[in-house]
Amino acid sequence: MNNGIGGSTATEQLNKLTIMTADIQAISLDEYQQRISKAQQIMQENNIAATYVNAGTNLYYFTGTRWYASERMVGAIIPAKGDIVYIAPHFEISTLEQFMIIKGGVSSWHEHISPFQTFAETLAAMDITAGNIAIDESTAFFIANGINKAAPHLNLIDAKEVTAGCRMCKTTTEIALLQRAKNMTLEVHKAAAKILHEGITTKEVEAFINEAHKRVGAPAGSYFCIVLFGEDSAYPHGVATPKALELNDVVLIDTGCQLEGYNSDITRTYVYGIASERQTQVWNNEKQAQRLAFEAAQVGRPCSAADQAARDYLATAGFGPDYNIPGLPHRTGHGIGLDIHEWPYLVLNDQTPLEVGMCFSNEPMICIPGEFGIRHEDHFYITKDGPKWFTEPAHSIDDPFGYNA
Repeated sequence: MNNGIGGSTATEQLNKLTIMTADIQAISLDEYQQRISKAQQIMQENNIAATYVNAGTNLYYFTGTRWYASERMVGAIIPAKGDIVYIAPHFEISTLEQFMIIKGGVSSWHEHISPFQTFAETLAAMDITAGNIAIDESTAFFIANGINKAAPHLNLIDAKEVTAGCRMCKTTTEIALLQRAKNMTLEVHKAAAKILHEGITTKEVEAFINEAHKRVGAPAGSYFCIVLFGEDSAYPHGVATPKALELNDVVLIDTGCQLEGYNSDITRTYVYGIASERQTQVWNNEKQAQRLAFEAAQVGRPCSAADQAARDYLATAGFGPDYNIPGLPHRTGHGIGLDIHEWPYLVLNDQTPLEVGMCFSNEPMICIPGEFGIRHEDHFYITKDGPKWFTEPAHSIDDPFGYNA
C-alpha cells in the first residue's frame, strides 16, 4: 500500500523515529509566580481568603511541585495576599522540598495528628480565621470533609473560579509544549499505521505505540492508548475483548503522551484495505462535522456553539438527532492542558465565552453499533483571529496522512 497503511515492520519504524524534545522550553519560575499572582487577584476580586490546591495537576500548575494525590493530605495554601504555605506529613518534608519550584514553608503533622486540624491552625497563623476558603475541585471528599469538621467556622467553596480562571487560557509557552506533544503523537500515528497487517492484535499495536512515544521523547511512553478494529470501533472507549485486524476493517487509534505534564490526544480512523462506499461516506460526514465545529469556535461565542454546529450537520446527514445513535453520543470536545480533559468543554450546556488561549479537542465521533465508528480527533487553540489547528485534520479515508496529497 502506498498510503502509509501497512507494508512495514515495528523494528523498521521504531528505528526511523528520533527524539523531538531537545529544544523544548519548560515553564519558568517567573511564569509560576505569575500564575500565583493571577490566582491571588481572582481571590481578591471574589472575596476568597485562601485557596487550597491538592496534590496533582493544580498543585503542579501553581507551584511546579510534582506530587500525586494519595490517602495522605499534601497540597498548598495560596492566600489572597502573602506567601504560599505547603501542607504535608512531617516525614515527607525533606522529599517535598526537593520537588518544589516555588519555595515555601511546610506546615506538617505526625501520623497520629489530624492534618485537617493542622490545616485550620495554619490558616489561623496566616490571620485567616473566617471567610471563604476555596477547595481545589479535584480534592478528595475525605479532605474537604475533614477540613469542614475541623474548621466549621470557615466557608468552604469550589475553587474552580480560581483554578479554571487561571488554567483555561494558555500562555505561549504552554501552547508551544502542547504543540510539540501533539507533533510527537502524530509522528507515532504515522508509524503505527505502517506496521499494520492482517492478524495483528490491538495489544501489539498498543505496545508499539508506547515504545514509539518513548523514541520521540516521551519518557513515560503513551499516556493512554485505544486501538480498535472493525465493529469494535463503534464503541468510543473500546470493548472488553478487542478483535484482531482483518482486511477491510476500520482502524481507530486514539493515543497521546505528556511533555512537561502537557498532553497530546489525537485519533486517526481509516481502513486497512479498500474502503467501502459506506465507510467512505461516514468518514467524510465526520470530517465535515469536525470542520464545522472548528469554524464555529470564534472568540466571544459560547463553547456550546461548536457542539451545536457538529450536531446540526450530523442531523442533516441522517445521524442522531441529539445524542441518539447512530450518531454522536458524547460532547464534541474538551479542554486540554495538564489534564487531558479539563475546562471548558465543547458541549451544549457550556456557555463559557471562547477566549484567546483556550485549547480544545475536536472529535464529534459518529458511532454506528453493529458496523463501525469514525472519530477524527485533532486539537485547536483560540487566537485573536479565530481557531488554529495544532494538527491538521486527516486528509482522506484512502490517504489519511496526506502522503499523496
